[in-house]
Amino acid sequence: MSERSLQFKEVSFYYKNGQKQTQAQILDSLSFAIGEGEFVSIIGPSGSGKTTLFRLITGLEQSVKGEILINGQSYSDRFGKVGYMPQQDLLMPWRTILANAALPLEIKGIDKQEAHKQVTQLLNEFGLNGVEKKYPGDLSGGMRQRVSFLRTVLSGSNVLLLDEPFSALDAITRLTMQEWLLDQWEKWKSTILFITHDVDEALFLSDRIFVFTEAPVQKLEEVVVPLKRPREIRDIHNPEVIAVKEQLIDQLRKQVRL
Repeated sequence: MSERSLQFKEVSFYYKNGQKQTQAQILDSLSFAIGEGEFVSIIGPSGSGKTTLFRLITGLEQSVKGEILINGQSYSDRFGKVGYMPQQDLLMPWRTILANAALPLEIKGIDKQEAHKQVTQLLNEFGLNGVEKKYPGDLSGGMRQRVSFLRTVLSGSNVLLLDEPFSALDAITRLTMQEWLLDQWEKWKSTILFITHDVDEALFLSDRIFVFTEAPVQKLEEVVVPLKRPREIRDIHNPEVIAVKEQLIDQLRKQVRL
């Protein structure tokens, strides 16, 4: 594997349930690694721990055991060390598109004028040229997600976490955004960890797919996507890929029955 951008070393985590102090364990000595520049998707049933995994990586939750490394380093405070794009774009309706995109730069202490200058230089690359003075309510869902992704990239981290960013979009817009995301990923050479419930989406986008198959999660089942890059959406209909898709669906069905 190439240089590791993200690594879990025997990480355990549980939630405490109310006054009874009972524990709902989510992760149990989980270990995995993601190489620099990889695109890895995570699939699994609702409530299996996918979003909890992201909360641990971002530092919104703290593990009870183990170590989380970002670019080979362990941080006591991981907040701001990775870029995070949630399912909802969370754009501020009272700020223009330019001001929304510049927010992570301003949080870093960059002067407002300089932050806006840096964002302006990227608008065309992200398909946002000409909308910088508009407000989120003026844009389509796909355009809003472009702004959200730009904001995520401007976090400055090479590790980007995307939590079902296209789930609220219609089918055609979703396909368009998937193709656009791959183009951006190839340009920026970022490491992407992507949560989705859509098996086709995971197969089209990813180098590898991690499957949550147990509770608590002790290991992630790994599936390597048998597609070279660059790729087109029709490539997921190749017989080899269809066989992998059926395998993944069978795994997910078993978890739902459990």
